[in-house]
Amino acid sequence: MKDSNGNLIKDLAIIAFSVLIAILMVKTGALKTLLVSSQEVKLIGSFVAGIFFVSIFSAAPATVALAEIAQSNSIFWSAFFGGMGALVGDLIIFRFIKNRLTDDFLQLIRKTKSERLASLFRLRLFKWLIPFVGALVVASPLPDELGLMMMGLSKMKTSLFMPISFFLNFLGILTIGLIAKNVF
Repeated sequence: MKDSNGNLIKDLAIIAFSVLIAILMVKTGALKTLLVSSQEVKLIGSFVAGIFFVSIFSAAPATVALAEIAQSNSIFWSAFFGGMGALVGDLIIFRFIKNRLTDDFLQLIRKTKSERLASLFRLRLFKWLIPFVGALVVASPLPDELGLMMMGLSKMKTSLFMPISFFLNFLGILTIGLIAKNVF
């Protein structure tokens, strides 16, 4: 029990620190500088922007960078490399959520003695419904973190998660590129 409390506190501290770093990068302009400087290398810029595309804290500047890259490059290749970068970003979040936060979350449920809620997580329908809803969230403009948490809670295998994440992010970035080319 004590070890799990320590893990929860450690995980929450890591999340808080990550959020603080992301906010500082956005507020100081460091993220914008990084994205702008990587744009000059074109498709590598798509990859770097894709990594930042998946987080709520850095999605806006990454979206702008991806739109600018798509305007002066192939939309398909910009989306492909951006999707690969987004996959890397999603994998980092997913692995953290799947391996650590899921156990902490389930431990919290047990501590509060919410047996009905705990039994819900064991239902077969839950094992299929939650990852599906999570994938819809990843495909939507909502923050990937929410969808990735749902996929992590379902204990989805990484080998299944990877192509889903790439495909959904590829489609999202492709849409951004198409809008950028046709509107701007």
